[in-house]
Amino acid sequence: MFNSINIVDQDYIQWIKDLSNRYRRSQIKAAVKVNEEMLRFYWELGKDIVEMHIEERWGKKVIKTISADLRQENPELSGLSERSIYYCKDFYLLYNQYNAISPQVVAKNSGEDLPQAVAENAITSQLGEQIRHDLFSVPWGHHRFIIDKCKGNPQKALFFVHQTVANGWSRNMLLNFLDTDLYERQGKAITNFERTLPSETSDLAQELTKDPYDFAFAGITGRYNERLLKEKLLGNITQFLVELGTGFAYVGKEYRIQVGEREQFIDLLFYNLNLSCYVVIEVKIGKFEFADIGQLGGYVVSCNHILKKEGRDNPTIGLLICKEKDRVQAQYALESSTQPIGISEYDLEKFYPEKVEGTIPTIEEIEVKLNQLTFKE
Repeated sequence: MFNSINIVDQDYIQWIKDLSNRYRRSQIKAAVKVNEEMLRFYWELGKDIVEMHIEERWGKKVIKTISADLRQENPELSGLSERSIYYCKDFYLLYNQYNAISPQVVAKNSGEDLPQAVAENAITSQLGEQIRHDLFSVPWGHHRFIIDKCKGNPQKALFFVHQTVANGWSRNMLLNFLDTDLYERQGKAITNFERTLPSETSDLAQELTKDPYDFAFAGITGRYNERLLKEKLLGNITQFLVELGTGFAYVGKEYRIQVGEREQFIDLLFYNLNLSCYVVIEVKIGKFEFADIGQLGGYVVSCNHILKKEGRDNPTIGLLICKEKDRVQAQYALESSTQPIGISEYDLEKFYPEKVEGTIPTIEEIEVKLNQLTFKE
């Protein structure tokens, strides 16, 4: 029987902690590598099925046979059911146009001017490499959700692949955004960012907007006012921050600032870590009005003078989220402002896809089915 030795030396204790951390990091790296190799195998399997015309040569039922034969040859093999093999095929079909991009040969002399076509190919090659990196970094379970929701739309699928990698989304988080039409809403606010922000930040600022914002998590179903809406949003602050997007940090509600001899109170104040700037958010329960821009613009300017730190913070951004807006009126209002402002709508109802005939049963159909079951019993 071995004796247990208790070592209290701080160097030893710290060394054990370091070893533990290194072990955990190695386990994570190993898991990532295993996932990448597995995805490449699935990709190659899907490619073989498509390019070798497997189903045309041996019939539609060949996929079931492939699954059985592979498991017989490799008893330890898991994850290759008939359904999984069809996912491999769909995986390849969805993204194969991007994987076909190959690295381009560029001039050896870095100072040599490149022909326009070669330069464009080099950029395309870099994009292709980034796409391949993202594709093989996402867990297979995530890919299956994306394939189900984005068939026939590789641009939408790649959007969710990139977002998953960039934000470290769990499977449930991914499914939530797939079900709330994030792709269709992302970056869709009406803004003047291109005119009022530096070019290096305007695109990122635009992509951080949504239209409409999904406030269904607030749980409001009856009559409400602005105070109640804000309380419900902040009462679910985690979900509110998730809906706002990556990098938002909550600063305060009815945030007090002293402007001259008067106090002003900002509806909702946030700081975005990706943009390194304050974001003033005004929530309106009615229709957008011209006067809303003047008020929000005043808050933005005030934040720049009072809160913004030179050398640390970028210009403050304003975001007006209203129940309804006229797009032409909103665009005219933004043209009149020199401050970076975006205008979006919000929705209190959960986003559901439009009903496809026959997929969601009617009350009558449910009653008929229940009657049939009762009769059988």
